[in-house]
Amino acid sequence: MADDDMLSWDESVFRDEHVLELDYLPEAFLHRDEQMETLKYALRPAVRGSRPLNVMARGPPGTGKTTAVQKLFDELTGASDVEVVRVNCQVDSTRYAVFSRLFEGLFEYEPPTSGISFKKLFGQITDHLVENDEVLVVALDDVNYLFYEDEASDTLYSLLRAHEAHSGAKIGVIVVSSDLDLDVIEELDSRVQSVFRPEEVYFSAYGQREIVDILDERVKRGFRDDAVGTRVLDRVAEHTADSGGDLRVGIDLLRRAGLNAEMRGSAEVSPDDVDEAYEKAKYVHLSRHLRGLSDSETALVRVLAEHDGERAGDVYDAFHERTDLGYTRYSEIINKLDQLGLIDAEYTDVEGRGRSRALSLSYDAEAILERLES
Repeated sequence: MADDDMLSWDESVFRDEHVLELDYLPEAFLHRDEQMETLKYALRPAVRGSRPLNVMARGPPGTGKTTAVQKLFDELTGASDVEVVRVNCQVDSTRYAVFSRLFEGLFEYEPPTSGISFKKLFGQITDHLVENDEVLVVALDDVNYLFYEDEASDTLYSLLRAHEAHSGAKIGVIVVSSDLDLDVIEELDSRVQSVFRPEEVYFSAYGQREIVDILDERVKRGFRDDAVGTRVLDRVAEHTADSGGDLRVGIDLLRRAGLNAEMRGSAEVSPDDVDEAYEKAKYVHLSRHLRGLSDSETALVRVLAEHDGERAGDVYDAFHERTDLGYTRYSEIINKLDQLGLIDAEYTDVEGRGRSRALSLSYDAEAILERLES
């Protein structure tokens, strides 16, 4: 390698590393014009002071759903008399937690952590909207987590019926789900189904050429000129397509590959840097899911990883010993981990014992334990 291809100690392959972080909001939002138009159509009434249409945005992970909502909310923030709040349901997975987040969004401070009933919290939110003649647009991002905790129907019922509880309260709801096995409408109570008739927006997985376009835009903004060549970009796009077209894998992969190149002191990212980085980037979903788990859920994941391949009864015994929790809670957590795609829990016939669930991890046990420690 020639000296001019080497980085000096204070140089970087990156022009702006923030562009390659997963929470970065891109200026150019490519290949999602149709979805943005539907969202704008649904929310346009809010700008005129009316209740907007409700929306259900669905699609595989990493297909631009959250980015679309954030882009739209940025535009709406400029409109007077429209308040927007995005709730991450992976973090706020109960009705009370969702409304606490709405309170914080409207009043710019958190409600008291104890001593305030849901009814009072709800009343303060609707009072604020009516007194200020404002429309509230709520995005329930990763709404599937509300379903896993059996909180979705109550939460949506309160939001959708707000105008009945308090005349003049105007709230529109966008639900965002990455769980394609979840039939959002079907899983809601009939009392919610009767009022929740959303516009549906589907975000399909990106094709390989679309992935290249989007990642190329990130490369131009995030890397120095000539740091990432066509071969490297195509390799990243290939790995991204292999991960179901999840752009977050590709973006994380670009950043890790750039760091690998820097580690070698090279001013140019190589295909080998990409392949080495892919071993870590492909676990981006695993890391995200693990971060959202409660202590007891994390304990069960750890037990499953440590007892990988053992019988369900042995797993329960180890879980009970570690947490002192009973079988009912154990079973609930198994269902949630199954819905998240962290494990496969299938019923099988066991001779002499009837039907039992066979549990298997969806990821390598070592990869799980490594991420639980980090």
